[in-house]
Amino acid sequence: MATNVIRKQFHIKETHATVIAEQRFMSLAERTLSAAREEIETYITGQPRFLTSLEPLLIDMEAPGVARRMAAAAALAGVGPMAAVAGAIAQVTVEALIAAGARHVIVDNGGDIVLCINRPVRIGIFTGPAKIRDIALSFEPRPGIFSVCTSSGTVGHSLSFGRADAAMVVAVSGSLADAMATALGNRVREASKEAIDKAIRDTQADGVEGLLVVAGDRLGRGGKLPQIIRVPVNTRIISKSERPS
Repeated sequence: MATNVIRKQFHIKETHATVIAEQRFMSLAERTLSAAREEIETYITGQPRFLTSLEPLLIDMEAPGVARRMAAAAALAGVGPMAAVAGAIAQVTVEALIAAGARHVIVDNGGDIVLCINRPVRIGIFTGPAKIRDIALSFEPRPGIFSVCTSSGTVGHSLSFGRADAAMVVAVSGSLADAMATALGNRVREASKEAIDKAIRDTQADGVEGLLVVAGDRLGRGGKLPQIIRVPVNTRIISKSERPS
């Protein structure tokens, strides 16, 4: 069981991330967040389409590892690579802390969350103007790293072509969950049961564990999700998004 776990926020340019881990890992978390951002920014300088494309891009093997992860996830989801940026940065940060000996780590990068947990965790779902609100996913301890990412057409600065108040994906990695959440949100063009169910079906893929959509007074789900519970969502601890997703 992890001891002395704290919550700390890091503001690095547009990245507003919250890290939950032991104090001794916080310097490494900050360095990893900063290095991942720098790698992506440097790559964009030479490949500006990586920043602006709304469709998958082929990139060369000389690209930084974090950029390759983003491109691969985007290709599976059918979106632009920057749709995976927050999840990818959170993923490499959690991996770095686990490699250094951490056993309970959560990185929330603008609402895109990557976890490796050895105690129960509740992930609140902020649904903005929806009639369905104050709900959360309740995760039990599990081996390995996984991710919970959310996109929205009505909340925050996410770039979404849909009408979902919350489109959430649980997946095996941050880049995949982030890209798939964007794709799921894009597909919810109206708040009807039929549209929500179809969007969920069309977004199911290898590596995607579960999907959840809230739109107005409707909630849809697919795949394997943990228990959904009622709990007040504290908006004061939500990390701000660092980019459209």
